[in-house]
Amino acid sequence: MTDTWVALEAGADPVKRRGALRRAYESYATAGRVEHPVRSVVAASWRRSAHARVSLEGTARVELSDDELAAYRDAHPLARVMPLFRELMGAYAMDGEHLMAVCDAHGRLLWVEGHRATRLLADRMNFVPGARWSEAVTGTNAPGTAIAVDRPVQVFAAEHFQRPAHPWTCAAAPVHDPYSGRLLGAVDITGGDRLAHPHSLAFMGAVARAAESQLALLAPPPDAGAVRLTALGRDEVLLVAAGRKLRLSPRHSEILTLLARRPEGIAGDELLVELYEDESVTPVTLRAELSRLRGLLGPGLLRSRPYRMAAPVESDYDTVTRRLASGAVTSAMSAYAGPLLPASRAPTVVRLRRRLADQLRAALIARGDPGLLADWAYSPWGEDDLPVWRALASVLPVQQRPAALARVRELDAWQRR
Repeated sequence: MTDTWVALEAGADPVKRRGALRRAYESYATAGRVEHPVRSVVAASWRRSAHARVSLEGTARVELSDDELAAYRDAHPLARVMPLFRELMGAYAMDGEHLMAVCDAHGRLLWVEGHRATRLLADRMNFVPGARWSEAVTGTNAPGTAIAVDRPVQVFAAEHFQRPAHPWTCAAAPVHDPYSGRLLGAVDITGGDRLAHPHSLAFMGAVARAAESQLALLAPPPDAGAVRLTALGRDEVLLVAAGRKLRLSPRHSEILTLLARRPEGIAGDELLVELYEDESVTPVTLRAELSRLRGLLGPGLLRSRPYRMAAPVESDYDTVTRRLASGAVTSAMSAYAGPLLPASRAPTVVRLRRRLADQLRAALIARGDPGLLADWAYSPWGEDDLPVWRALASVLPVQQRPAALARVRELDAWQRR
């Protein structure tokens, strides 16, 4: 396989691959060994499923009764884009004898619609509204694994962890809140071998992106009076406030970044400690910097006693932090343009910069996604990150490992000097 996220490449024989996967699955079930031709994303999912003690012979459990389900899904954010899902996928599901499914961020199926005969077959393994199809409960499956890895994924035949799902093929993609980046759930297409094609995976990704765009149109935009900061990967903050764009000096960038993190305000003596390494810097110097910054921002935006911003502040730093907290690692990585004010030596900025980078890299290593790890490893800030390079080398397909292993040896030798 040249793309680890594609279950069956165009032109491949589904019958032959189904047989090969069945043999590999039985080897794993009896001896716990993952063998060719199991994809790395599936192997990682099998390991997580086994760690969660998912039964190979089990099926999903129904967690929401009819009344609970109706109330819950009516209030769910994805209810607003169900008309879009039906428009984009309804005919495709009916014509192909497939099912369209939508789940929440916990893997609970909220809607399952499509071909009637296919629905009856799916009922036998509890692929029904109200059932929980998270990876931790039912093992490897497209909607559950898409949520676990936070990216579109395709699962074919015996790649499913539980045997009752082996006759099926599914492709799913996560859907996020367009403003906060919070994971809302996933949209899925489930059916037979005809779905084991790169086009179905690309289609689901496009459907998810369309849903996020629709949510952005339907939801109220962020507060128009908010101040927006871009501080990742740059030494000078870009500020947007009241329709104006300002590029601030390095010192003003540090001050505004710290104030953004403390909406309740911060006393002058505390701000002095957070900003300056040199303890000889006086409060007079800080007050002069704040006076100049107030002049740049305009009247009323920067307040004192304590120092604070008069309007809500949204920053790319906080966006990445929120997405990480919600488990949306792919979305967090896409918003991470680099370290926070990389040239700053202000003590608190240094601490915030390290904290965010450490949290993100730890999430990437734990996720084990080759694409995300490569994005970090080949970035300017990740080119010397030995733990990430080691993680990348461990999850790459065998034919792609030599370059990563060479970099691991180079960094390891350099650190031993």
